[in-house]
Amino acid sequence: MIKLNMKSIIIFLVINLLFNLEYYSCTTAIVSGKFTVDGRPLLLKHRDSNFEDNRLVYFTDGDFDYIGLVNSVDSEGKEVWGGVNSAGFAIMNSASYNFKDLEDTTRLVDQEGVIMILALQRCATVDDFEALLKELPKPLGVEANFGVIDAKVGAAYFETNNFHFKIIDANDPAVAPFGYIIRTNYSFSSQRNDGYGYIRYQNAEDLFYQAVAENNLDYRFLLQSVSRSLKHSLTGVDLSETYSEFSGERSNFVSFTDFIPRNSSVSTIVVKGVRPDESPEYATLWGLIGFPLCTVAMPVWVSGGDNLPKLVVDNGSGNSPLCSFSLALKKKCFPIERGSGYRYINVTKLLNDEEDGFMQKLMPIENEVIKLTERNFDKWRSGGMDKLKISSFYTEINSMVENELNKLIQHWQLDLNEF
Repeated sequence: MIKLNMKSIIIFLVINLLFNLEYYSCTTAIVSGKFTVDGRPLLLKHRDSNFEDNRLVYFTDGDFDYIGLVNSVDSEGKEVWGGVNSAGFAIMNSASYNFKDLEDTTRLVDQEGVIMILALQRCATVDDFEALLKELPKPLGVEANFGVIDAKVGAAYFETNNFHFKIIDANDPAVAPFGYIIRTNYSFSSQRNDGYGYIRYQNAEDLFYQAVAENNLDYRFLLQSVSRSLKHSLTGVDLSETYSEFSGERSNFVSFTDFIPRNSSVSTIVVKGVRPDESPEYATLWGLIGFPLCTVAMPVWVSGGDNLPKLVVDNGSGNSPLCSFSLALKKKCFPIERGSGYRYINVTKLLNDEEDGFMQKLMPIENEVIKLTERNFDKWRSGGMDKLKISSFYTEINSMVENELNKLIQHWQLDLNEF
């Protein structure tokens, strides 16, 4: 029998902790409507997790109906990892690893998904969420940065631990001079240099700062420029600028550490809120369900009811078809499974000089979804949201995306059944 001394046990636990941290590390942001292109607030969660299978679920179990991002294994919907409700209130989180009180010995942990369900069930405003955090019994079982927006111009982060929280208001020019706040995996309210995601934070900061200068803060920027960014602030590498040098017929592996998207990225949600003079029914959740570099954004509205696009919900197996498609592509991007191979991406699978990379083929499909959505949404704004019209639109875009993805399944010879 092998005997482990205390030093060996500590090393094992530290390695295990660091491995798990990579899979619970998200990049998030909120933007005040005062600084966006159209005056509507924005919320971003680029999610990293060890639960690769994600889907969207429509809930009717609270004061407000809501749509939430859930792990596919969570068949009962006990936790939500971001979402929006019928009051136009939206919430997401990132784990924080430097905000727990040093003397705190609480064993209750990982309750973020539970608290976000309660928030979506009960809250209409940022103030409501503050009241919820105050009234919930302590310890909360969290160490997180909760980002929220509402239909009343509210946009704030709540840096939260088991016993207290600090509010960071995106409408306060003293803390958010350009109207946006970014959080990765540390809280600014703590002075400790613990936590993770410092490089990812700077990646996002560079992108947001440029977007403000160019008056480009909108939902497409969050979906396509932030969540899929291949820029690295520390090394200066931009993988999107080098692809033309490589043929898709040859592998080109590069280290893929501390980019915003990573091997551990499993989904992205972007919520486009509403202006104070608009009905909350217009709040839109865009979901990149699955590995963000290998999927297509789909829009949903709580006002559309529970008949969500079939690609983003349980197809009977518990999984989202769009997520399954993206994971089949992800395996080709990260084919090396032994050792630390998961840290290296074959970038020519995404982008290559034959214009046959996954991102190159999927982006035109997504752009068509966006074009159709904006065209229909302009009509809905003048005539109001209608469940039948939204359901018909879901069918239209679902069918279009399905047809295009089935072509790509054949083209790329994926080991994946048609939808």
